[in-house]
Amino acid sequence: MALEALIFDVDGTIANTERDGHLKAFNLAFKELDLDWHWSNKIYHELLNVTGGKLRIKYYLTKYNTTFEHQYLDNFIDSIHQLKTKIYVRLMGQGAVPLRIGVKRLFNEARKANLRLAIATTTTSINVDALITSTLGSDSLDWFEIIGSGNIVSKLKPAGDIYTYVLKQMRLDPAKCLAFEDSHNGIISATEAGLKTLITTNEYTKSHRFDGAMVVLNHLGESNVPFQLIKGDKTNATYVSIDYLKELYAKYC
Repeated sequence: MALEALIFDVDGTIANTERDGHLKAFNLAFKELDLDWHWSNKIYHELLNVTGGKLRIKYYLTKYNTTFEHQYLDNFIDSIHQLKTKIYVRLMGQGAVPLRIGVKRLFNEARKANLRLAIATTTTSINVDALITSTLGSDSLDWFEIIGSGNIVSKLKPAGDIYTYVLKQMRLDPAKCLAFEDSHNGIISATEAGLKTLITTNEYTKSHRFDGAMVVLNHLGESNVPFQLIKGDKTNATYVSIDYLKELYAKYC
């Protein structure tokens, strides 16, 4: 079988949206709502173990703000999250978060090589659209055959549902695809769906376990900015190209 498709996670994988996007938007939303809440980078690091923004708020209240009460808590959390999303979209429109090293190049190489592209993420579709269009242009959403987002499936990562959904929509055997992830929950999700995974770590996930990953890198690299191989077999490659992906695919798939 030949490699046919690349499926990408979003937050932390194609862009470092967590610290400069989501965390900042949460704190701005809290301030706008006159809440005396503030999530430090340390607290947010812990909250990222919980998938989904609304569930992170609930976890925060359970562990760090146990005295807070609201008659309609779920509705209030929904309103916080809606405002946070609005702020996040605004930040993306201002160019607050660039793509990670090598991402745009790899997208372009994949398109030239006629590899199919897709997204499988737990964030919402509006967040994905805001990031992609702000970094790649208004027509770039058409680059991706399927954009599977967190509002499509009932079980978020580490469940494999979002990857299974994307594969079903593309009518693709997982053995013909590679996934790109940045976190422990992400690789569990991709693996559950039968996918082999390339990991690029970030400040929040560099200590995670990535059992079963083809390779673990610090980023995708460029010809003049080599990646650091954290885990996996060393090759002559210094950045993730289509040829390098085909080499990994031949070995692991």
